[in-house]
Amino acid sequence: MRAYRAEPLGARLHVLLRWLTCPFPPIVEVLPSEGRVLEVGCGHGLFSGYLVRRSPRLQVLGVDIDADKIAVAAASAPAAGGRLEFAVSDSGSVPEGPWDAVVLVDVLYLLDEPAQRALLTSCAAALAPGGLLVVKDMSTRPRWKARWNAAQEALSVRVLKITAGSPEFAFTDPDERARWLVEAGLRDVRTRRLDRGRVHPHNLLVGRAP
Repeated sequence: MRAYRAEPLGARLHVLLRWLTCPFPPIVEVLPSEGRVLEVGCGHGLFSGYLVRRSPRLQVLGVDIDADKIAVAAASAPAAGGRLEFAVSDSGSVPEGPWDAVVLVDVLYLLDEPAQRALLTSCAAALAPGGLLVVKDMSTRPRWKARWNAAQEALSVRVLKITAGSPEFAFTDPDERARWLVEAGLRDVRTRRLDRGRVHPHNLLVGRAP
């Protein structure tokens, strides 16, 4: 959190809320410990910055459609010897690989289902042989957690406007997304709940390129 101490109060509060509510460690644990990692929809750069601190042999690029958030991410990036970079990208675009891993953290629900599937297919195509596609997003179950999450996101996107994206959310069943990864050619596709002890329906989806 000290990396964001010079940022405006709104950005600091947003980052703090993300840190307190999102289970970052289990995401890092499934990622490779070395190689090139792309984070799509990195926002303020919190996860990318955490990742390079945890895994000193990784080269990480974080991209997002929000130029203001990318500016915050770049200003708060740790001195990592050039191992961490941030860039603005168009919605749905994936920087050219190959990547040893591509990770998306709470991004897909801001797109409609066809756009979600297209983005995941593009991410899978950008993986190096044996590379991982790692998606942490919100599940549609249990229903009470899904309803709570939808209400919070409505506040963030429609009212406070602190998250860029469609005001119409598309929370998709993790098993459906898993089928998309299989059809995109990925192997060893698996899902895992990360919501124990948390009020949000966190879910982890992982697939491996041939």
